[in-house]
Amino acid sequence: MIPEIKKSAEEKMKKTFETLKADLGKVRTGRAHTGLLDHITVDYYGTPTPLSGVANVTLLDARTIGVAPWEKKLVGVIEKAIRDANLGLNPATVGEMVRVPMPALTEERRRDLVKVVHKEAESGRVAVRNIRRDANNHLKDLLKQKKVAEDDERRAQEDVQKLTDRFIAEIDKALAAKEAELIAV
Repeated sequence: MIPEIKKSAEEKMKKTFETLKADLGKVRTGRAHTGLLDHITVDYYGTPTPLSGVANVTLLDARTIGVAPWEKKLVGVIEKAIRDANLGLNPATVGEMVRVPMPALTEERRRDLVKVVHKEAESGRVAVRNIRRDANNHLKDLLKQKKVAEDDERRAQEDVQKLTDRFIAEIDKALAAKEAELIAV
């Protein structure tokens, strides 16, 4: 019983951390990376299709993403989809390729992005704490049903707390790294 509760809590915390890392990856820094365009979908013969499913997305240089569609007629559709994604990007068509230059971030925009990153990290911490609460409630229920001893329940709660502390420390480390990345000019 207790090992399953601890294992479940750890898996949920791991998923929460992975989700947070993915969310932090979407926050744009001054550098270009292809992950910025991952969530964009284009209309491909009436079907919404991920951008990576209809084109090669590559880095042309540190500040430019190149999107080379597999079919020539998709160039305009891809350019429109990137422009409509509200990422603050202004794609330009060059022959059969869409170039997406990354605009430089202003100091004010950097501060706003740091606030966004802090908010994401705090929601990650709250999610981890909620998982801890749920695990502790399960342990208390087992104790009420007299399925485990008090000492075992207390030890299990300490283990869950150690797990929580570990994942919150990882969240803080990821936050610090992202913040340093955003502030760097």
